[in-house]
Amino acid sequence: MHSLMRRAWVDIDLGALLRNGTTVAAHAGVPLLPMVKADAYGLGAVRVARTLEQLNPWGFGVATIGEGEELRRAAIARPVLVFTPLLVEEFDAAIRADLTPTLGDVHSITRWSETGRPWQLAVDTGMSRAGVQWNEIDALLAVVRDVPPQGVFTHFHSAERNDATRAVQEKRFAEAVARLPVRPPMVHAENSPAVEHGGASEWSVVRPGVFLYGVSSGNSPQIRPEQVASLRARVVDLRTIDDGETVSYGGTYRAAGTRRIATLAIGYADGYRRVLGNRASVLLRGKRAPVAGVVTMDMTMVDVTDVECEVGDVATLIGADGDERIDVTDVAALGDLSPYEVLTGLRGRLPRRYVGGEG
Repeated sequence: MHSLMRRAWVDIDLGALLRNGTTVAAHAGVPLLPMVKADAYGLGAVRVARTLEQLNPWGFGVATIGEGEELRRAAIARPVLVFTPLLVEEFDAAIRADLTPTLGDVHSITRWSETGRPWQLAVDTGMSRAGVQWNEIDALLAVVRDVPPQGVFTHFHSAERNDATRAVQEKRFAEAVARLPVRPPMVHAENSPAVEHGGASEWSVVRPGVFLYGVSSGNSPQIRPEQVASLRARVVDLRTIDDGETVSYGGTYRAAGTRRIATLAIGYADGYRRVLGNRASVLLRGKRAPVAGVVTMDMTMVDVTDVECEVGDVATLIGADGDERIDVTDVAALGDLSPYEVLTGLRGRLPRRYVGGEG
């Protein structure tokens, strides 16, 4: 085992990533605009983007200039859209990195127009986060007429729900687009849940994010992703404790009878959340072992009384081992977290090991 793998790490299946992207593209019938913000949801933006290049995406989506600069340093040449509004003071950096901003107010559009570079119009149809509000689009018509956007888009807030919210947002978006002097070449709206629950796209591109990285929004989606990320850690200590003895801070785990406790070299400083103590389980030699006591900063203890294991064994905290499997959504549910939080929370001190695929 490579020295970097001795403590704890994340396995990333690039083949599964590529197949998830292929599934989305085939289902939607339009090019992809993969979201690789937050270091591709914690899985490594450069390796992910290079792998997804095989699908000939339109471009890539990021949240910050720094994320876009990282792609450019890696020789990613496709368009890169920055979906968080930029301050005017950031425009020079965006120009240097050849990034495309998403804008939604007269002042920003006017200032950006001086660059003569492409931009995209953000329309708020219910998220109330960024972009021009759909019913205030008229305030931008003059500047949009003078400086037409390359694209226009909105973002669904609850596309995974079987309710009317998506239809309401689509109607608002259609009305806003119809008010523009000229329909932009690119029109887009669908995030991962929207793609999962919809059919062929009626727009120019789709913007998959978490689906690519192996997480489904649930509620009977039409397509399902393969798991991409697996979280592993080694057993670094084994001990037997007597009836009534406690484990970890606060003594929240108390042994009922003689118990065998294994210590894993991973903790909340790695992104395995403290809240998972006494709730989650891990896989060792294909069997489940419950987390015993509070997850500490650098170590997590598990009850292996019923599991044969030795120091040096690899525990799976997310992923598959034999016939057993722990999904990102399973861990999220146990911790009252979003799956997005679980993935993006995997910290930088966990090495990433890439398997399968290309890139």
